Amino acid sequence: MLELSTPVQYVKGVGPRIAEILAAKGIRTVGDLLHYLPFRYEDRLNPRGIGELRPGEMATVIGEVRNSGLFRTRRMPIFQLTVGQGRARLRCLWFHATYLQDKFKPGQMIALYGKVEEDQRSRELQIVQPQFEVLGDPADGGEDGAEKKAAESLEIGRIVPIYESTGQGRLTPRWFRRAIRTALDNLTPELPEVIPAAVRGRLGLVGPRAALWSVHWPEPGESFQDLQSFRTPAHIRLIFDELFFMELGLELKRRQQKAQTGIAFRLDERVRAAIKKILPFHPTAAQKRVLKEIAADMEKPYPMRRLLQGDVGSGKTIVGFEAAIIAIENGCQAALMAPTEILAQQHYFFARRILENAGYRIVLLTGSLEADRKREIRRHIAQGNAQLVIGTHALLEEKVEFANLGLVIVDEQHRFGVMQRLKLMKKSGDVEGSGRAALGPSGSEIPPHTKAAGSETGAAEPDVLVMTATPIPRTLALTLYGDLDLSVLDELPPGRSPIATRCVPDDRSPEVWEFVRKQVSGGHQVYVVYPVISESEEGELKAAIKMYRELSGHVFADLKVGLLHGRLDAELKDQVMRLFQKGELQILVATTVIEVGVDVPNATVMVIEHAERFGLAQLHQLRGRIGRGAAKSYCILMTGGKVTEEGQRRLDAMVRTNDGFQIAELDLELRGPGEFFGTRQAGLPSFRVANIIRDAQLLELAKREAAAVLAGPNSEISSEEISRALVQMRARWQHTYGLVEVG
Repeated sequence: MLELSTPVQYVKGVGPRIAEILAAKGIRTVGDLLHYLPFRYEDRLNPRGIGELRPGEMATVIGEVRNSGLFRTRRMPIFQLTVGQGRARLRCLWFHATYLQDKFKPGQMIALYGKVEEDQRSRELQIVQPQFEVLGDPADGGEDGAEKKAAESLEIGRIVPIYESTGQGRLTPRWFRRAIRTALDNLTPELPEVIPAAVRGRLGLVGPRAALWSVHWPEPGESFQDLQSFRTPAHIRLIFDELFFMELGLELKRRQQKAQTGIAFRLDERVRAAIKKILPFHPTAAQKRVLKEIAADMEKPYPMRRLLQGDVGSGKTIVGFEAAIIAIENGCQAALMAPTEILAQQHYFFARRILENAGYRIVLLTGSLEADRKREIRRHIAQGNAQLVIGTHALLEEKVEFANLGLVIVDEQHRFGVMQRLKLMKKSGDVEGSGRAALGPSGSEIPPHTKAAGSETGAAEPDVLVMTATPIPRTLALTLYGDLDLSVLDELPPGRSPIATRCVPDDRSPEVWEFVRKQVSGGHQVYVVYPVISESEEGELKAAIKMYRELSGHVFADLKVGLLHGRLDAELKDQVMRLFQKGELQILVATTVIEVGVDVPNATVMVIEHAERFGLAQLHQLRGRIGRGAAKSYCILMTGGKVTEEGQRRLDAMVRTNDGFQIAELDLELRGPGEFFGTRQAGLPSFRVANIIRDAQLLELAKREAAAVLAGPNSEISSEEISRALVQMRARWQHTYGLVEVG
């Protein structure tokens, strides 16, 4: 008998060579194979007769290949296939499908699935781009032989599972059906049940073996709609199973963090007065609420792990600096890590503007600094002279040592991996101090009663505040940041007006440039953003360097126009940004290097050329660079060439709403969780069955049930069941989800 842990090569019909191909898709064991679920189903219980078909319906048709061939038009090659049932015929068309030339032979029996259409000229019925599967060849005994073989097979007379093929010739949907059926037929009758009985009973979950059978081989009475939407009892069991053990691990991490020794910061009147002293404006109600949540965490004796998310311009940075004041006034250091030098420099200049007058000592550490300057800054950090350390990845270098790091702030966390966050946390030094007096902002010693209270051994973990201006849908936050508590800044500072967004084709550029000129003549500044730096990158796209020459030399020859892109050296980038911030440049031509953190309140217009080529989150981040002052602001999305349906949905969303959370939900839906943060993000779980967009409600349910299980043994859940669930959870985290291991 086969176990779920049996290597897949021991399934009949697989073997070592095919096992290597399957391993590339993450299928290494029998359990992996059985969790390779159909992505859709076809109702072949009652395949349709060609004469019964009606335009507009989705249908499965089983027929005999009559003829096929490739013909070429001026635009593309088209492959045409004619299928027959007696005298009835159906035409099928595939575009750009030269690969199908040798696929079909007259007399073959094939199954087709697709949308039935009516050809406007001939009025004949046809299916364009149908899914297909060859059921039998004439060599197998002619039509009668093929039908007999099909009737005995897994392909006809039932609801048939359709699997994604691997791209390797042999591993077709038909191959997967046979391999999975073989594995199920030989699977051990008793699969271990690791979800506690009380949870199973409360949710009405079917057993694991029954779920695996039903999800691959549904009974005739199963709801076809539930199958296609992954909502049968079998699907729900397998999805919940995956989400439950992930949430169990996250809940355990939360509890372990609370068992660690942290720094119980004191928040007395002196600290509150220090915070009020540095505020450049009256905080919003949302900022007050969020600071209260952060301060309450920092007072506790275990480490804070909090995610602060807010839309662009909501004032996260000032909240982060307020948290830093709490740490500094308690005699600790604070570190802020940003993903780019431009953003790190901007934080540094802002921090100096509001903190230096109060006597706090701030340093900036980035990779581009000269070696001597770096050494000097590292010395100040190690000696505890630098109270707020702002930097890029340079903070992670081994040479950087803190005297008593009490707070880590990570800005734009999605641009760092989880392991980088952990690496910075480990640079905490000796929080109890090294016998030296802790210094306040003026250099005077802080009285002993206000010092941070670490562990007796001094091995206290620093508090961590993760900040992001990318609004994260709740479902994604529960998986990616499920070990963090969540604070949301959902209010813009007073005086900010909504940004008016318009979408226009680039043949209206003369009107756009005229509008830009009017805004500049009114004393405002303008960003003009391009998707690429130079022409060679993508020939059909306008490039920043070329358009800078065009705009500065012709269209706006009488205005001051600057250029900013990622290939400029750090000093020149800084110089250009300073000129724009001072108002000495009226128009800034740029790439997405300005996407994060650039703050120029006088900039009121953002023109984005080839807007259809940008991601939704990117468009929203770019738009967030304007609307930062009291004047009315405008975002103009210019499109060049044909816009895809998905591209149009992105542009429509930008025109419709300024709400970053609505935009994030649509972005997640369009791109899926794996692409939402791009390739730089580490720590997103790898699910075999679950989909956090589709299964959001089950994710919330799994989170509640995981918390209930870890509440401890009771009349419902025994210690043995908890123990079994935790063993399973650790195995899943290590081998299935690919996440940082849980203790």
